Amino acid sequence: MTHPIQQQETESRGAFVFLHEGRRLAEMTYSRTNASLIVIDHTEVDESLKGQGVGRQLLDALVAWARETHTKVIALCPFAKAQFDKDPSIRDVLK
Repeated sequence: MTHPIQQQETESRGAFVFLHEGRRLAEMTYSRTNASLIVIDHTEVDESLKGQGVGRQLLDALVAWARETHTKVIALCPFAKAQFDKDPSIRDVLK
């Protein structure tokens, strides 16, 4: 099942989030180091969504956005890092 993912960014912090009925049920947060580089620092998914691939959907949305905006990514978040390690097809956005 695909969940609607939204991007939110204010100043140097941002997130890709899944909201349901006004509640933030999943998020992948990042810090912007400059106009073309972000650092993924955290991924969290509500217990009710565990095992449904929501974390990967957040990452896929972030990767698509990074490609569109020519933004490079550093993955410090253990989940995101593991996904990049497993899937060579998304590594083009890595710095």
